[in-house]
Amino acid sequence: MKKGPITFFLLLAVLQALSAQEADMDFMRSTGKIYVVVAVIVAIFVGIVLFLIYLDRKLAKLENQINDDD
Repeated sequence: MKKGPITFFLLLAVLQALSAQEADMDFMRSTGKIYVVVAVIVAIFVGIVLFLIYLDRKLAKLENQINDDD
C-alpha cells in the first residue's frame, strides 16, 4: 500500500531532474560551452586509450623478455 505514493514521488523527482537537466543543456548549447565539454571528454578518453596502448606494448615487451630468459 505504501509503495504507490513512494513510487509516484520518485517518478516526480526523476521527471523534475530530467527537465532541469534539459534546461541546463539548452543553456549550454546556447552559449556554445557544450562543445568545450564534449572536447574535454573526448580528449580525456583519447588520452586513456593511448595510455592503455602504451602500457600494453610495454607489458608485452616485458613478457617477451621474461619468456626469453627461461
